[in-house]
Amino acid sequence: MDKLLLIDDEEDVQYSFGRIFDTPGIRLATASSGEEGLKVVPVFKPDLVIMDVRMGGISGLETLRKLRQMDAKLPVIMMTAYGTTQTAIEAMKLGAYDYLLKPFDVPKLKKIVEAALDAARAMREVISYQPLLESEDYDLGIVGRSEGMQSVFKLIGQLAGSDATALITGESGTGKELVARAIYNHSKRSDQTFVAINCAAIPENLLESELFGHEKGAFTGATSQRIGKFEQCNHGTIFLDEIGDMTLPTQTKILRVLQSGTFERVGGNQPVSVDVRVIAATNKPLEPAVADRQFREDLFYRLNVVRIEIPPLRSRRSDIPLLINYFLKKIAQSQGQAPKSISPEVVESMERYGWPGNVRELENVIRRALVVAKGEAILRADLPPGIVSPPAAQAEPGRTGAVDVEAQGGDFRSLARALFDWARSDTKLKLIPAVERELIIHALAETAGNQLRAAQLLGITRATLRKRIEKHGIKQALSIE
Repeated sequence: MDKLLLIDDEEDVQYSFGRIFDTPGIRLATASSGEEGLKVVPVFKPDLVIMDVRMGGISGLETLRKLRQMDAKLPVIMMTAYGTTQTAIEAMKLGAYDYLLKPFDVPKLKKIVEAALDAARAMREVISYQPLLESEDYDLGIVGRSEGMQSVFKLIGQLAGSDATALITGESGTGKELVARAIYNHSKRSDQTFVAINCAAIPENLLESELFGHEKGAFTGATSQRIGKFEQCNHGTIFLDEIGDMTLPTQTKILRVLQSGTFERVGGNQPVSVDVRVIAATNKPLEPAVADRQFREDLFYRLNVVRIEIPPLRSRRSDIPLLINYFLKKIAQSQGQAPKSISPEVVESMERYGWPGNVRELENVIRRALVVAKGEAILRADLPPGIVSPPAAQAEPGRTGAVDVEAQGGDFRSLARALFDWARSDTKLKLIPAVERELIIHALAETAGNQLRAAQLLGITRATLRKRIEKHGIKQALSIE
């Protein structure tokens, strides 16, 4: 039987609750003040408290604060006839399960009470936080005991003792920069500078200056000499993320640094010598870009000395409980709080989900759940709907994309037939170029002309997209910079 405690100084409200919750499955107790309610709780041990904000004696908010100190897992619903934004915010900040305005809609009240009682039952069954990992496992920020991650750890160890160039590959959100930092932290250069550059985030006309610096007067706005990242981390390590989005001229300079340890600043003619270890990363295979002559083959082989492939999260589901545990501890430490508990149902839902955004998405989901959780435990109701009920077409282990092509085969075949019917009706039509052009136009329209995002939608590199835009004359038509 569920036990419900009402704390309210109005007799009419106590009478109404007695009528509304006069059911075999609920036992109702009442208190007329916050002080009385605090005395009733340890004896009655309610599953849910419903309390007025304004009462004689201590206020409802102060009572809520004391109730949270007594039992942080006890759900409390606040109610008032004086609804103000500040009061609602303060109540939710203090950990109230919900906030209701008087007079209430009885069906809505029953629905919220039922949900709160469900949450109370779930919190009694949650698994408490337990340190599943050794303390040193947290230091790297890379968590996993699956076979795929163990292979990654072994390669990190083997690379740490040398200055060999490394190429880290894997989908977005898998933790490529964390792996790069782990290589650096265990290397003989760990006491020197580490610099990370996202090549896709810097406009191509500025990337060369960012990496190699420029001389005064090299271009409009270059009012003084600037030292680039390679010089800044001399004797250290530079991490070049999304290197596949780098232009060919910049690739040539990177190759020269790797071959001779020298480069020239933009607008300069004096060679600058540096001793820098290069670690590169990409979320798309570079081999197609090499074949398409959008990435230098000689640079690819220079970078691909040791390759570390980070598996996507969906192919190492056994690591998900460890990652949940890690992020709960990490976030709690950053906020100076004790880690929250988590329902077994939540872990099961997370293990079933495909995680297209990989570990980064998992961390964001946990952060969101900690914000919206109304008690001391994360419940299924605190997860985004897509994780509780993932779409049928979501990627599974072994899939290369977010759509299950086999499951959608009928739709793709219908589309292919329609395209061939189009080609038959126009004998001058070149089908593949025409479809390619339309896809690029739609991708650019969808992303408001953002070439990086459009390339990601199409599953190609930005360099390849630029080539296709020029080939099909789309750039002039859309005035895309």
